[in-house]
Amino acid sequence: MKTFSKVNLVMVLLVFTSFIFANTVTPVITNSTINAPSEAAKTEVLLNRLNDIKNMDKTNLSRADKKDLRKEVKVIKGEMKRSSNGIYLSIGAIIIIVLVLILIL
Repeated sequence: MKTFSKVNLVMVLLVFTSFIFANTVTPVITNSTINAPSEAAKTEVLLNRLNDIKNMDKTNLSRADKKDLRKEVKVIKGEMKRSSNGIYLSIGAIIIIVLVLILIL
């Protein structure tokens, strides 16, 4: 009876931890050489634009222009994150995998 209750406790904890940590993800980077040449070209253009913005003299710009540049940088970084071909595992999934491996071994 005690082992049955321990198993139930572990299962309930696994379920709740997967719900709690479902929103947080950690990227697992796969082989990035699979990117198509068009994606590589797009990435290069985005990186060049980021470098241009970084090297730009911003002292003479107005407040609105600086704000537009910050928005553009955010958009470019978001596009670069979306174009990466990684596998994302949630923290809850990683915890479940580790616990299953512990139970098996």
